[in-house]
Amino acid sequence: MKENVILGIESSCDDTSAAVIVDGILRSNVIASQKVHEEYGGVVPELASRAHQQNIVPVVDAALRQAGIARGDISAIAFTRGPGLLGSLLVGTSFAKGLALGLDIPLVDVNHLHGHVLSHFIRENADDEVPEFPFLALLISGGNSQIILVKAADDMEILGRTIDDAAGEAFDKCAKVMGLPYPGGPHIDRLAAEGNPKAFMFSKPHIPGLDYSFSGLKTSFLYTVRDGLKTDPDFIDRNRADLAASVQRAIIDTLMQKLEIAVKQTGVRSVAIGGGVSANSGVRQAVGDFCAARGLKAWIPPRKFTTDNAAMVAIAGYFKYLRGETCPLDAAPFARIEI
Repeated sequence: MKENVILGIESSCDDTSAAVIVDGILRSNVIASQKVHEEYGGVVPELASRAHQQNIVPVVDAALRQAGIARGDISAIAFTRGPGLLGSLLVGTSFAKGLALGLDIPLVDVNHLHGHVLSHFIRENADDEVPEFPFLALLISGGNSQIILVKAADDMEILGRTIDDAAGEAFDKCAKVMGLPYPGGPHIDRLAAEGNPKAFMFSKPHIPGLDYSFSGLKTSFLYTVRDGLKTDPDFIDRNRADLAASVQRAIIDTLMQKLEIAVKQTGVRSVAIGGGVSANSGVRQAVGDFCAARGLKAWIPPRKFTTDNAAMVAIAGYFKYLRGETCPLDAAPFARIEI
């Protein structure tokens, strides 16, 4: 029987990635990160798209070579159609279309958010355990904070979402105020281990239902730092670890509060996390403890699959390919797209 070989391509933001999955098993996952944005304190869209153009051919070539797969063996090409930076998406979309046309194979468009949710189905070995449906997914990244009821690979319902800043934005913006490099989330995570999480109290949102809000927390953090600097010019330097620990605790508390409500409302017995913020040590510990205390199954992904990567695009595309869901060559990328 012919193998199902899926080439995945991810270019939604500032990482160019290609991966190969064969019959559901990951063979390669190559990522080229862009350092050019660090001096600007955030991703510059035009620079990102130019870097994707430089990286995409060698990245795809490396993924195929590492997987031991020839171009003629590819069954389909899965690519991130959105959401993301439009210029970056155009690079990946255009490359995927050209290669699919040249090889006369189908295209599979993937929702970037679906990829994060389905990253738990990436298997590096045939006996790797994967979640059973249904499960709750807490998707937390720089641009999204959502609670999703995952009924099947093609059936996801958003129960709650952020109405302003996402959790990752809150981490990065607070880190910037503290003078930490971009991206700030990992630096806050590192400093939080050295600080007192109860040193500072920040405002907590009071949003009905399962929706999130982090803008008030961020503003409260800014006021705390501003007031501290009025009396102590070295306030940030003296309190950096405590500030990091306190803001991390506040963000985690906000995430877990709504997650607990969702578990009670749905009765689902499995909880998965995904997205870049799921690499945070505090978040991983909190979700693990939360599930252990309630007899729930916790699905916490390896850190290498939390950030943007093509393995998650390939596995999401693999499921769609098996269902016969392909897309036409005139499919256009979207900067914003819902689950």
